[in-house]
Amino acid sequence: MRARAHAVRTRAAIRRWEYQQRRLAAGVWFRIRRVLADAKEAYVISVRDAERLIAEGYKPEACGAQLAPEKKLIFVDWMRLAQIESRRRISVRLSPDFCFATAVALLPFDSSYEMPDGGTKQSFQNM
Repeated sequence: MRARAHAVRTRAAIRRWEYQQRRLAAGVWFRIRRVLADAKEAYVISVRDAERLIAEGYKPEACGAQLAPEKKLIFVDWMRLAQIESRRRISVRLSPDFCFATAVALLPFDSSYEMPDGGTKQSFQNM
């Protein structure tokens, strides 16, 4: 009986902690899911490569900066992604691989994300 009561109290404490985390997150996980919905593929890359992409003009998604530790989520075109040697493909979902990564390069579906050359991501898919 004591073990069962302890298990119930433990589950209640975990549930309270989860609800607290959701309140403190202020919708960041929804925004991250929205960004992932626009991604066809996802790749873990090194922080150095992510900084290099940002220096080249690729814009990190704002929702990644709202996490602690900060996560760099960057939409890139396939041509540029192919040049990154540190890339490792992961599933496009909130998986452990995604959550532990500090920098993720995302390959977009057709939509309005702009690339540094001024074109949209459709421009590299038609090549």
